[in-house]
This record gives sequence, C-alpha cells and structure tokens, in this order.
Amino acid sequence: MSSADDGSPGEAGPLPSGAPPGAVRVGDEAAAVIAGDGTVIGWTRGAEALLGYPAAEVTGRSAGLLLAGSPDPRRTAAVAARCRTGAGWSGRIALRTSQGRSADVDVRVSASFQVAGREAFLVSGRELTPHWTMEGAVLDDFLARSPVGMAVLDPELRYLWLNDTLERFGGVPREQRLGRRPGDVLPGALAAPLERLMRQVLATGVPITDYEYLGWSWADPHRRRAYAGSFFPLADARDDRIGLGYMVLDVTDRWNARRLLALVNEAGASIGSTLDVQRTAQELADFAVPRFADFVFVDLLEPAIGGGRRGEPPVMPEGPPSMRRAAMSSVREGCPEAVVRIGESVGFVPPPHDARFLVSGDPVLLPVLDPDSHAWTVDQPARAARIREFGLHSLISVPMRARDTVLGLTTFMRSRNPVPFDEDDVAPARELVARAAVCVDNARRYTREHTAALVLQQSLLPHTLRGGTALDVASSYLPADAKDGVGGDWFDVIPLSGARVGLVIGDVVGHGISAAATMGRLRTAVQTLADMDLAPDELLARLDDLVLRLSEEEPVRGAAEPDRTTVVGATCLYAVYDPVSRCCTLARAGHPPPVVVTPDGVVSFPELPSGPPLGLGGLPFESLEIELPEGSLLGLYTDGLIEGPDKSDMEGGMARLAQAVSRHDLPLDELCPAVVKELLPVPQPDDIALLLARTHGLSPDRLASWDVPLEPAAVGEIRGKVARQLEAWELADLSMTTELIVSELVTNAIRYASGPVRLRLLFQSALICEVSDASNTSPRLRHARTTDEGGRGLFLVAQLARRWGTRYTTRGKIIWAEQPLP
Repeated sequence: MSSADDGSPGEAGPLPSGAPPGAVRVGDEAAAVIAGDGTVIGWTRGAEALLGYPAAEVTGRSAGLLLAGSPDPRRTAAVAARCRTGAGWSGRIALRTSQGRSADVDVRVSASFQVAGREAFLVSGRELTPHWTMEGAVLDDFLARSPVGMAVLDPELRYLWLNDTLERFGGVPREQRLGRRPGDVLPGALAAPLERLMRQVLATGVPITDYEYLGWSWADPHRRRAYAGSFFPLADARDDRIGLGYMVLDVTDRWNARRLLALVNEAGASIGSTLDVQRTAQELADFAVPRFADFVFVDLLEPAIGGGRRGEPPVMPEGPPSMRRAAMSSVREGCPEAVVRIGESVGFVPPPHDARFLVSGDPVLLPVLDPDSHAWTVDQPARAARIREFGLHSLISVPMRARDTVLGLTTFMRSRNPVPFDEDDVAPARELVARAAVCVDNARRYTREHTAALVLQQSLLPHTLRGGTALDVASSYLPADAKDGVGGDWFDVIPLSGARVGLVIGDVVGHGISAAATMGRLRTAVQTLADMDLAPDELLARLDDLVLRLSEEEPVRGAAEPDRTTVVGATCLYAVYDPVSRCCTLARAGHPPPVVVTPDGVVSFPELPSGPPLGLGGLPFESLEIELPEGSLLGLYTDGLIEGPDKSDMEGGMARLAQAVSRHDLPLDELCPAVVKELLPVPQPDDIALLLARTHGLSPDRLASWDVPLEPAAVGEIRGKVARQLEAWELADLSMTTELIVSELVTNAIRYASGPVRLRLLFQSALICEVSDASNTSPRLRHARTTDEGGRGLFLVAQLARRWGTRYTTRGKIIWAEQPLP
C-alpha cells in the first residue's frame, strides 16, 4: 500500500467478509487481492490490461513493486487500519506499468476479509483519463456572457455579485446594485414579491425554480416583460446558509405566445354564440374589456350589417367609409368616451389613413396618442376632446376582413390601464378581430340566406284567405324555430265553382328552406288540381302520384346530406264546403282529423277514413261527407299543435284542442292565435299551422233553378225566367250578358248533350250561372272561321264571364260561368 494524493481516507462501501480471491469483478475496472503483508495473491485480466503485467509475474510478489514512487509506510498502515474497521478507502495512486510508464489510477480498497485464514483486501482501480481544465478567465467569460441573469445575495438580500445579463435586464448599473437590496434599485411592484420569495428560500432552505412573473424594468419602462426566476440557498462547509443564488431568464416571447393562445381559446367560447351580426360585434367588445383594452368600438360597413350580396367585392369609396356603429364597450359605464352611439353612422379611421386602409392595410398601432397633433385637432376635433377628457393614451385599429370581404373596423383604446399598447399587443388584437370577423361574416351570410328563405316562404303561403260569403276564415302559422320563421307546414283556401270553397292543410317532413320549397311545390299542385274541380279523394290520389314522381327525381341521400328534406311522407287534408247544401266533403292522407264545433257548442272529430301519407302509392283514399249547420266551426291543423313536447300524447292534445276551440266569445281572428297560445305556451319542436273556418249557408232567396226541356223552343222561355229573376235580385244591369250566357250554354246542352238539363243561378259574391246535363263530353273552346255558321258559343261565354269552366259529377257534368257583381 502507498499514500494517496488527497491526503485523507475517503468513503467506500465494504465487501462481505470471506469473499474468495478472483470472485469479485467491479465493472471494467482492474482488480487485485492483496494479503495483509502486502503480497499479491489475486490478479485479474483487468489489472493485466491496465498495467501490462501477467498474473504469473505479479502473484506472490510485493504490491510495493507496482508503485511508481517510494512507499509511505505510515500512510499504508493508516489505510490498512481503516479498512480493518470495515470502512474501506479510496484515493489516487501513481502506479508503474510494464513499459515503465507512470499511470494515475483511481484506487478503492475494500474492508478486510479472510481468505484461507489469511487477512486480505480487494483493491480495484481505473486509470484517470485527462480532463479539460477551465481557467478562471473562461469561467468569468461564461458567467458574463450567459443569456441567464445571475446574482449572489447575502442573507440580508444585498447584492454581492451579478453578471452582465442581469445588469442588462434591470437597466441598473452594477455599481448601483452592489451592497443594495432589490427593493432599493428595482420598481417596487416588481421587487416586493421577489424579496418575499428570497426570504422564504433562506428560511426554509427549499429552492424555488421557474417562478414566472410580469413587470417592467428601467431598461424598458414602457414595455411589460415576463421573467422566469429561480432562487436557491448557498451554504458553507458546515451547511450554514451564507447567502442566496438568483437566476432569471427573459421569457416574454413564450409568455406572449401562451397569452395569445389562451386569449384566442377563451374568445372562441365567448364570441359568436349567435348568428346575429350586431350581437357578435357586441360580444367582441365585451370580451376585450377589460382583458385587453379600456374602450372598444366596432364599426361595420352598411352591407355587412344588412347582409350584403353573395360575392360582393370590397369596394371602398374615396372619402370616409360609410359605416355604422355596431357595438362598443368601456370600463366606464355608458361609454362616455364615445363620440358616436350604437346604430349611428360613422366614418372613423385612425389618422392619417383613409378608407383604403380597410382593404389593404394592416393593424394600426399608435402607442401614444397626441390629441394636440394636427391629425386629431383638424380631422377629428370631437375625438381629440374626448381623448383629453378621459385620458385615452394608446390605440390599436384592426380592419375586419373575412373570406376576402371587408366588414368594418375594430378599435381598441386604453385609458385607465397605464401600460401603452406595443408590438406584442398587435398579434392578440389581430387574432381577436379575425375570429370575430369570421363569426360576423357567418352571421351576415346567415342573415342573407334567412331573409331569402323568409321571402320564399312568404311568397308561397297565402297572403290573404278568401272564403267569400261561404266561410269566415282565420289562420295561424308558427315555425319550430321562431327565429328561423321557415317550416314545412302549409294551408290554403281555394275558391271553387258554384260558390264552393276548398280548404287544404299539409305538413312536409323537415324544416328550413328545403321544406319550404317542397311545401311550395305541393301547394301549387293542390291549387292546380282543385281548379279542375276534383273530388277530395281523387285530388289526393292525383297528388300522391305527383309525390311519387317527385321522389324519383330526388338524389340518393348520403352522409353529406343527413338533413335533406324529402317529399315522401308529407301529409295532407282536403275539404270542400258547399254553402248551398251546407255539406262538407273531406279526405285525408295521413293527416290528423279536423275538429268541428256546432253552433250549440258540441265538439267532435269526424271519423274520417285515414289514408296513407303521400308518396307511398298503391293505397286508396276515401271521402266523407258531413253536414255543417249554419255557424259551425271547422278547424284544420297540423300534428305539431296536438303532439306536445314528447310527441306521444295525441289523445290528450286533441282533448285540449277541443276545449280551446269551443270558446264562442272570441271573434275568429282572435280565437285562432288564442288557441295556439293556449296549447303551445312555450317553443315547440315542430312547425304548427291552424286554419279555422266558420260556415255560412246560401239563403234560399239567393238561389234559383229550372228544369229545361230538350227542345230548342225552351231557350227563349228560360231567358225570360232569368230576366225576371235578375229583376227581383236588382241585377238588371247583368240581364243582357246573363241572357246571352244562358242562351249559349242551354243551347249547347240541348244540341249536344243528353237530358235531363237543369239551369241554376246563384247570387253570392258573384253571379254564377250553371247548366247541368247527363253527358260526360268535355266542351272545347275554339276559334270559328268567318265562313262557319256556328262554333262561337263558348267563345262568347268566355268573353262575357269573368271565368268559366266545367266540373264533373256522378250524374254528368256542369258548365258554369261567373260574372262579377256591378
């Protein structure tokens, strides 16, 4: 054994007593077993590789021969004594290799153990590799150039040392810091929390790492910075706390990026909650105050507020832009800073810019507002006065653009917040406005499409309901979404020949503009079929055929169109009321039955045969004829009125409807909305339509009829009877035209049809002349040649009457002509 260059024994873990020689291998290190008298009794391949001696040359010889210098018996004895206590030893020893070279070896000696009754020690070692040594100048340069600010403070928190980076961060020269506390040289709002944390670290000994804080420094007093600081205690050899280490890193860019991300994410949940342009603009202003600014106003171009046209290019005028104040918000109640109120016209752009700035300009940053400058005092005198009065000192104006469409301008201003806007604030302002601009543009497009849908539906639904003298009618329509105003329910009142009136109500599957368009197609088809004077069951059969054809034209519904409205499954109810007989003929296609209230208050739902919904095909429709006394109430409705929110209590809904329509104390135009309000006090999940009609009968003195003999001489006699009847009705002004119409129609019936022939006059809202016969041949209007002796009868009728036509009955046909009353 020899002495170590560290001068004292170290610490090493003991090996178990009795370990055999050669049985221990420590990683890749060289190892040997040395007896208590210094003789080598074990030699490993690692030792041979390290020093170059084979085992045969070393084993049994003194270990002292391996030392590069002279042995130190005292130190060797001290090491052996320590190892005999079980503690072990480590140190550095210079050994001689087989080539005569000196090698510095890091040696560890284990606690002593017994081998075959002899005391032994396990000695392991590894040659020390050369290390790069750092001079003091290099270390000083590293500390000075490090991007991390560093400082050492004493227990009283006085600066003892700091590097150049920290000096640059704080903007306070080193000589003014040394010997002083942070509170003496840094802004108070920044120094107070730092000193509190430093004292905590000194008191507890627990370091604090990566503590982020905001502040400003004397180096850049107009810009807020973000820092990440670490504090750790410094201790001497006796573990007494002798000071504090402080490291700080400027993380402003990281903090700004994180703030921007958080601000945009939060804005996404607060801006654009509705498809209303002005509401979205107000949400932007409310969100930014006071998070980002003290006063915010949003000015939108007139086309943006009104919806605009699709693809409208952003054309800007040469002068001030024509905008309207859509929203504003302030930390002061009532926004007293504003020159323009919400809804008023405004042409503000930050000076010295003009309207072209909205199209091609980037956000404008004015860190300091000078109300006394020429740009404000001359061009914006009213705003200059408000800037002075309320201390508005900084501004950012961001044009609002989305999808290549100019929408307006958003302006952020600060007054109570003393920190002016800087370049780091432009990105958050731009992102806020960009997100809001997309929402405003969505709302603008929705408003435009919604307006188009409303115009479409309003053009499809009847503007006025004309029941003539046969019916008093009233209606109510309520879409599922009152804000949408577009649905698939529809109704109509159709004047028919012979003073009759057709009532129709239907329900198209779905909502929105597609359902409204489908509804319009069905309503037009019903009007056309009703004009042919078809019976209700036959009309529904023809309508069913039409729906089948339309459904074949529909494209296959795919995943991209899950909500597409289909015409198949639509329901319909058609009724024809005749005021002469006071009978009503009804048929339905999958629609709820009508409700009838008699004059004495009895409410019933006629057991009308339930036909299939439209579009199924192959199933018949049946009609039912009921008599309605004078003053009866007939109600047609869609299922949304009686289903309720759960769509299951149909019987209960019909009972509630029966009770609601049985009130006789209300006029019809008041009863209809009252019924809807009573049955649906809250918004409902389905469209509803209600059509109410109160019946009137035709007075017998307004009806005249005669049987006509099948002989030409009867024409003159009939004309005389018609003239006398018109005299009695005080319609002598119509005698000439009526006699001509009767003469032509009766003559055609006698000449071309088969008996019996009957003439009927009806005096209602118009004068109606009807001639019936037993023939099914259809009369045809034609232009007679100048040489023809006949063929002009129906042409004369068409010229003299307001309208004319033919309807077929079970006993033949009726040709009718209608004249307006004088």
